[in-house]
Amino acid sequence: MPFLAGIIVIVAIVVLFVIILIALYNSIVSLRNKVENAWHQIDVQLRKRYDLIPNLVETVKGYAAHEKETLQKVIEARNFGINAENVKDQAKAENMITSTLKSLFAVSENYPNLKADQHFSKLMEQLNGIESNIAFARQFYNDIVMQFNTRIQTFPGNMMAGVFKFQSKDYFEIEEPSAREPVKVKF
Repeated sequence: MPFLAGIIVIVAIVVLFVIILIALYNSIVSLRNKVENAWHQIDVQLRKRYDLIPNLVETVKGYAAHEKETLQKVIEARNFGINAENVKDQAKAENMITSTLKSLFAVSENYPNLKADQHFSKLMEQLNGIESNIAFARQFYNDIVMQFNTRIQTFPGNMMAGVFKFQSKDYFEIEEPSAREPVKVKF
C-alpha cells in the first residue's frame, strides 16, 4: 500500500507540473497573439491614414501648386510607411509622416482659401480622428508588448520562452525629439 501511495503522489506531482507548463505555454501564446492583434489594429488605422493622405495632398495642390517639394515629401513618407516591413521601420515611417504632415499643415496656414475649403476641413477632421485612434492603438500595442516581454523574461516564463524560442517584441516608439517636448501654447 505505501508503495502504491508513493506512486500516486509522484504521478500527481508530474501531472500537476505538466498542467502548469501547459498553462504557462498557453499564456505566452495568448499574449503573443494579442501582440499580433494589437499590431493589426494599428495597421488598420495606418491604412486609413494612408488612404486619406492622397486626397489631402490633391486638395492642397489646388491651392498651393508651387509647394511641390512639401507635397512630394508627404507622398514619399506615405509610400515608405506602406512598404514598412517591421515595427521599427513602421515607427520610423510614422515619424516621417508626422513630420511631413506638420509641414503640410504649416503650408496650409499660408493659404486662407485652403483653410476655408470645406473638403480640406473635412479631410483634416478625419485625419485628427484617425490620429487619435492611432495614438490609442499604439498605447494598447505597447501595453500588450510589455506584458508579453515581461512574461517571457521572468521566471518560469523565461525557461519556456527559451525552449520554444519566443522572442521579445519591439515597442512602437516615437523617435522624433520634438514629439517628446511639451506643447508650446501661444496666446
